[in-house]
Amino acid sequence: MRLGISSPTPAPSRSPNAGRGALATAWMRALSSWLVVGLLLIASFAEAAADRIETEQVAIESHDDGYYLNADFDFDLKPRLAEALDRGLTLFFVVEAELTRSRWYWFDEKTVNATLAYRLSYHALTRQYRVSTGNLQLGYGTLAEALGVMAHVRDWRLADRPTLRIGDAYAAAVRMRLDTTQLPKPFQINAIANRDWTLESDWKRFVFEPR
Repeated sequence: MRLGISSPTPAPSRSPNAGRGALATAWMRALSSWLVVGLLLIASFAEAAADRIETEQVAIESHDDGYYLNADFDFDLKPRLAEALDRGLTLFFVVEAELTRSRWYWFDEKTVNATLAYRLSYHALTRQYRVSTGNLQLGYGTLAEALGVMAHVRDWRLADRPTLRIGDAYAAAVRMRLDTTQLPKPFQINAIANRDWTLESDWKRFVFEPR
């Protein structure tokens, strides 16, 4: 009687191509995940940009009787703001401008602190959007037209000639924002907790030298 000794079965050999294929698959999965994350980030950044007022251009001009500001902003109303406007709520916007002169011996001097106020409303009977500033009130057929008027500030007088010193350098800052403090109290409370009611630009800062 013979006792047979069976030889061990050799383990199946792995092809080098199989290892490379698995690695490539893992890399593709990781790349796909990063692409998804990147697209989500881009979308969130785009949404955040759409929620803001963009300052495109600001300039201060010297005239014989004083200093005037021209500015261009770009913005649109968020859906909730537009809906509230169409239902009769008046929205208030302000453009703020500051001119500050540095003093080595004391605190900086805020020479100019000016505010330009707009009131935006909708009248259902006439189907017109109205933009008011001071005693001036104008009507427009579309919201885009009304926003365009507020977005393009022209010849806004900041100061008389003697207010600024010729040859000095002033730190200028300009911004535009929705003034939620002018809203009725219930809407003010809602604006604190809800970003749908936040609409403003960053401060646009530059150096101005009167001439």
